[in-house]
Amino acid sequence: MHDELYTDGVGEITVSGTIVRVDLVSLSPTERDANGAPKSVFLQRLIFTLDGFANSVELMQKAFQGLVEAGALTRTQRRQPAVSPVGSSRAEPPTIAGKPRTANASPNFC
Repeated sequence: MHDELYTDGVGEITVSGTIVRVDLVSLSPTERDANGAPKSVFLQRLIFTLDGFANSVELMQKAFQGLVEAGALTRTQRRQPAVSPVGSSRAEPPTIAGKPRTANASPNFC
């Protein structure tokens, strides 16, 4: 049997030279935020070369597109901020079965 790891998402992605570090997070069973919701806590780190990361992103994009085409995920339009940077166009995060996804934003890629 192979080890398996469940993650609730990506907490942060850090690029340092030719290495990409992807921090996986999980919802804490004990820690809560100010609203009483479970906090995301560090779970494990994936470390890639730039090529390995790029290949993984390409594969995940293909899987994501397959989920959109199958109807498991839907895309929605994001409300535009009052002032947006020139040339920026960001799509709303996809929803899962009509429910909004939580944001997994990294300060490195805002």
